[in-house]
Amino acid sequence: MPELRSGVRRGRAPVVDKRRRQNQAEKKSEHLVGNFIKTRAAAAKEATEAKAKAAEVAPRRGRGARLGGTAKKGKGKEEEKEQVIVVSEGTKVEGGEREKVEGGEREGGSLPRSGGEGGKTGVGDRGIMGDDSGGLSANKVTGQEEEGSTAPFPERVQVGGSPLYKIERKLGKGGFGQVFVGRRVSGGNDRSTGPGAMEVALKFEHRNSKGCNYGPPYEWQVYNTLGGSHGVPRVHYKGKQGDYYVMVMDMLGPSLWDVWNTSGQSMSSEMVACIAVESLSILEKMHSRGYVHGDVKPENFLLGQPSSAQSKKLFLVDLGLATKWRESPNGHHVEYDQRPDMFRGTVRYASVHAHLGRTASRRDDLESLAYTLIFLHRGRLPWQGYQGDNKSFLVCKKKMSTSPEMLCCFCPAPLKQFLEIVVNMKFDEEPNYSKLISLFEGLIGANPAVRPINTDGAQKIIYQVGQKRSRLNAEDDDDGLPKKKVRLGVPATQWVSIYNARMPMKQRYHYNVADARLAQHVEKGNADGLLISCVASCSNLWALIMDAGTGFTSQVYQLSPFFLHKEWIMEQWEKNYYISSIAGANNGSSLVVMSKGTQYSQQSYKVSESFPFKWINKKWREGFHVTSMATAGTRWAVVMSRNAGYSDQVVELDFLYPSEGIHKRWDTGYRITSTAATWDQTALILSIPRRKPGDETQETLRTSQFPSTHVKEKWAKNLYLACVCYGRTVS
Repeated sequence: MPELRSGVRRGRAPVVDKRRRQNQAEKKSEHLVGNFIKTRAAAAKEATEAKAKAAEVAPRRGRGARLGGTAKKGKGKEEEKEQVIVVSEGTKVEGGEREKVEGGEREGGSLPRSGGEGGKTGVGDRGIMGDDSGGLSANKVTGQEEEGSTAPFPERVQVGGSPLYKIERKLGKGGFGQVFVGRRVSGGNDRSTGPGAMEVALKFEHRNSKGCNYGPPYEWQVYNTLGGSHGVPRVHYKGKQGDYYVMVMDMLGPSLWDVWNTSGQSMSSEMVACIAVESLSILEKMHSRGYVHGDVKPENFLLGQPSSAQSKKLFLVDLGLATKWRESPNGHHVEYDQRPDMFRGTVRYASVHAHLGRTASRRDDLESLAYTLIFLHRGRLPWQGYQGDNKSFLVCKKKMSTSPEMLCCFCPAPLKQFLEIVVNMKFDEEPNYSKLISLFEGLIGANPAVRPINTDGAQKIIYQVGQKRSRLNAEDDDDGLPKKKVRLGVPATQWVSIYNARMPMKQRYHYNVADARLAQHVEKGNADGLLISCVASCSNLWALIMDAGTGFTSQVYQLSPFFLHKEWIMEQWEKNYYISSIAGANNGSSLVVMSKGTQYSQQSYKVSESFPFKWINKKWREGFHVTSMATAGTRWAVVMSRNAGYSDQVVELDFLYPSEGIHKRWDTGYRITSTAATWDQTALILSIPRRKPGDETQETLRTSQFPSTHVKEKWAKNLYLACVCYGRTVS
């Protein structure tokens, strides 16, 4: 394993989206009834009563009644707060905090409303996705713009020096805006595209929408860079009219979702192959300009207008979730990070890295494209149909447990090869676009004129590599070495053990310890001057690590049928003991070790049904750091302490084993300080110590049995067990 290197610390980048902060601020202003937010039904009832009272008063006001439209427009923001309602949902959690004798903290949950068609998921939002259409977006409280913004759309539009357009029929709506057909009132030409076209697409975004918190929509910036490049429609005019920001764009034809839906909900191999190669050429151009799209799906691929010269040309639209993968000043790749509470994209097609909150990079667009192609060919993906607040969790779990062979069993071989390549790409790996395009050449007809999709962009890429493409091999890298598989592997349940370099000391381990034999092992260790440094559980039996290097002065522990025994913990807190290690068993019991002589000054813990990253993030801001973790079945317990001796801390969470993330963190000075795992997920906490150790070497092992023989080998190299857990990995 690589040795940790010292150097300038690069802490967590503040990737929290400004729109998310604004959204949180808005949520705090919602009206509360007791301890709960008003339900939609209650709000609707109040609104109905208010309208009825207004109707009674209006006739008596005479002329004032005609001003209602204007008044309503001015109250749009207030009405938005009342109409976008979330119902308080008590998520069962347990916890406690030292110096808060009243008991455990309870973190309230929320039940957002269903998403709308074509909507996008914003950072940190949660929600429910209707799955009966072509990939409705999850996790965004859609309808906010339509219901909360009561300002009417103008009948005519003229922005940024554009001609005057009359608004006609509605084309659709997205996560942040709505699109209408605009017909030029006078002048124009017969061309279907360009600034002089008679018909254009008008995209409206209300000034109070999430995308416009700080002025014009973020999407405008992206179109300024990408608009008019290969496969991206050009924005001819943009500006603000009334309460709306407006973009004037070329009118396009049906989306791939529309084509799929009108073609018997299935597409031929040649059609899918043509879509694949042309989509890759569009993404290659977008990536070359430093952006990843972030929401690749059938609804965002549009063809040109029917019966026009561009009817077979493919376009990629909706750049509201596009982000930079390359830093502008120096051209370096953006730094890796993971925030498990942040999801951007559409649940059905998002990459697993997007589900897990990892920084977006080029590999994510390609993985989403793979799911899009498989959906268009097969007509369905195995993870469709999940509902509920944990939908994203279940979909991600299903994606990671579904092998390319299983997912592509009814697909042409190139689709399986494509999927295998893109799901195993590293975070900062540059895709070999020409190699990926070459996979599909055998499925495409020789005559470009009769192909169902125009593939000029793909042919240019192939032409650029010339004769080299005949030597490309899908199984090997260009250097001839086999490509290391990052994600493929058989899910396994194993021991994960972490070893740190220490000065020579005495250490002892016990495993497969039954409840009745635990006391004698602890007493014997105490008699030999050893204290417990780590505990874990497997099959309702305990593993115990004791050593002479803990620095503790005194120690107590408790076996309890509860996970965790709150009253006992609080009693020990009163005696100045702090939790130093915890473990949970599958039967719901727990082993809690509390010690004196720690450097902690305050402590808090939380038990929840899912990994509590939002709570952890909140505690980080309060100066706490994770110092212990454990699981019992599917439940998580996390202990956080003040004055833990760390300057920074991050989380690596995965449904398999986050090997790439660990190595990325090691390279920037982090060390694993806590670990825990369920049957589904493994979580590792990595920290930067305030006091730098003399030897920063750290190694990890994954073994089917407790690593007793490996421990002795590590001892010979002065590497000692620091933490251990049992749960989900990959073999």
